[in-house]
Amino acid sequence: MAKGRVPTRDELLTFIKESTTPVGKREIARAFGLKGDQRIELKELLRDLRDKGDIAADRAKTFKPPGALADIAVLEIVKVDQDGHLLAVPRRHDEETEGPPPRIIVDPHAVRGGVAPAVGDRVLASLKRRGKTSYEARIIRRLGSGPKKILGLYEEPAGAGGLGKVSPTDRKLRREFDIKPADRNGAEPGDIVWIEEIGGHLSRRARVIERIGRMSDPRTVSLISIAANDIPVDFPEAALEEAERAKAAPLGDRLDLRQVPLVTIDGEDARDFDDAVFAEPDPDHEGGWRLLVAIADVAWYVRHDKALERAAYRRGTSVYFPDRVVPMLPEALSNHWCSLVPNQDRPVLVAEMWIDADGHLKRHRFHRAMMRSAARLTYSRVQRAVDGMPDEETGPLMDSVITPLYGAFRVLLQAREKRGALDLDLPERLVKLGEDGRIAEIGVRERLDSHRLIEEFMVLANVAAAQALEQRRSPCLYRAHDQPDAAKLEALREFLGTLGLSVPAGPRLRPADLNRILQAVVDKPVARLVNETILRSQSQAVYSPDNVGHFGLALARYAHFTSPIRRFPDLIVHRALIAAFGLGDGGLAEADRTRFEEFGEHLSMCERRAVAAERGAMDRYVAAYMAQHVGATFAGRVTSVTRFGLFLSLDGTGADGLLPVRSLGQEFFRHEEGRQMLIGERTGESFGLGDRLRIKLVEADASTGGLLFEFVDVVERVERHALPRGHRGKRPGARPDGPRRPVARRPGGRDKRSRRRT
Repeated sequence: MAKGRVPTRDELLTFIKESTTPVGKREIARAFGLKGDQRIELKELLRDLRDKGDIAADRAKTFKPPGALADIAVLEIVKVDQDGHLLAVPRRHDEETEGPPPRIIVDPHAVRGGVAPAVGDRVLASLKRRGKTSYEARIIRRLGSGPKKILGLYEEPAGAGGLGKVSPTDRKLRREFDIKPADRNGAEPGDIVWIEEIGGHLSRRARVIERIGRMSDPRTVSLISIAANDIPVDFPEAALEEAERAKAAPLGDRLDLRQVPLVTIDGEDARDFDDAVFAEPDPDHEGGWRLLVAIADVAWYVRHDKALERAAYRRGTSVYFPDRVVPMLPEALSNHWCSLVPNQDRPVLVAEMWIDADGHLKRHRFHRAMMRSAARLTYSRVQRAVDGMPDEETGPLMDSVITPLYGAFRVLLQAREKRGALDLDLPERLVKLGEDGRIAEIGVRERLDSHRLIEEFMVLANVAAAQALEQRRSPCLYRAHDQPDAAKLEALREFLGTLGLSVPAGPRLRPADLNRILQAVVDKPVARLVNETILRSQSQAVYSPDNVGHFGLALARYAHFTSPIRRFPDLIVHRALIAAFGLGDGGLAEADRTRFEEFGEHLSMCERRAVAAERGAMDRYVAAYMAQHVGATFAGRVTSVTRFGLFLSLDGTGADGLLPVRSLGQEFFRHEEGRQMLIGERTGESFGLGDRLRIKLVEADASTGGLLFEFVDVVERVERHALPRGHRGKRPGARPDGPRRPVARRPGGRDKRSRRRT
């Protein structure tokens, strides 16, 4: 570029087109070194180029190529690319311009207000050119959503005049949508499809935009939940290639633990093993123990701002369904290099911890190490060995490995009971699939001491990780579980009062206070009801840089450290520890130190999304299983009372469904919210939480996961105490501004946790 002379037309056009931002006369003059009369000549040249349409000018008196976008524009988020980037297009591009739309990448770190946009959203954004046809967008504010996508079941009912019908899979949506033949997009009756509304919010018309699968295919059940919750499934090619290039980590400066008999203990069907444990008596303190918890060194393989990290961060967590797992990391890592398989060298991050005879954590150290698993054990085999029935592999490990593990576990368990961690008894539903992919059996997952052993070791390591980061004044992503808020606590007191149970007065509550209530109802008909009600009264656990402690575990500080294969928060904690203790490459990047609030919000959202997907899939699987029993009668307990009916959980299967109030009789039933009851105005007959009823299954909808019941008779009623006259309390778990009621429509049921997440 020649300095000190007015550029030619071609030079000026090239300069403007190649600039990543619109430029004004001042910037052009400075770039070409123009002074005095040369600036007047430049002004005339710019006016001529603009008049001929070779360049465009905006109100800020800056110049750009004629097809370039303005500095501020309304965009629509249209998709997520293979690298996990949100892509947008100008809102009115198709109507105002020719040719393909420019590539606009939304900067994920520049979202004002902390609310990340989603596909379909309209946003106001500032744009910066990154090339001739590419831009980076920084969102100023969200303006709303584009046409709403709805997931539903496509059918072609007789007598509909050729119109197809789509029934939403979301039970909260009560209307069907009409699909004209021209808008079917190849959909066939029985397909699960994505549709897009046509003609506004009040219109019943829609068009099919994507087919998901056949409802008759049992694999579609999980696909509905995956699609409905926008769970990322396919890894970008760049992330897969990065995972495939991974290789064995060198020993280097790592602590060599390959001679220590660390073992993994998992379920029979586990395919990846990311934690190993070891314990031995502490020779320096009688009754004390030295524990090792070794966790796969995912940070060695998943590096900052690489394709693999971006894909994992977008997922946030692995998602588990009865028939599949949607993993956070590709199989080349999760089932190979980051899986602690027996007799193979594997890199790990190790928490070395010492506890005293009372189970108190006295000190800890963190190491980067190399280990070689001595055995791949299962919960049931370890439990049988401890119960006196060892097998060929567990027998030789009894004295050196298993017995010391249980010795340390008993000390930790005593410490847990002493500090009063919340001890809810909520059996986990176990679903077994047949060869055809359909549910063959529904039962309850066995709860063994071997499960609790691993849980206590993991809890201790998580506490040590949080302590270590605090001591090094490093940022930490805590697993925060706050106390129940005042409204939930008061509602819990009121409801338990109807059962003759009392919660201590005052704003502060301890988990031990709730444990005393749980102990008082053991082996009583209301035991499960009380456990579930206390669970619903709890605050939601979240990821946060602010430490509020963990109420449920009765711990002052807690972080997730033990499963970076399937939880991104654990990977962040690993990176923070690596950086804080100078343990080598792969530590926390400097740019990430200010992002912990964003991490907490995004990863908490990912967890909620995963839980919703898992629950939805479980409900649909159970509904498909129950469809073969329509017309049969069952016994079940009332788990929720609303003004329009009762929700019940069936004995044995735990299947949830709705018993509409119209099925209870021909009289008007009054809803007493404080007592959680429906009471007949004429007869005084009542139905409430915990009552056991005999009911008939009249409908099971696998696409929504809903069950509909009909009342038969009462099997058992819960004895209740009256509230003070005129009292109107809120139900447990109600928000301060009013109760959240399930929505009545077609067959329905309340979501229930299928897995515990502490």
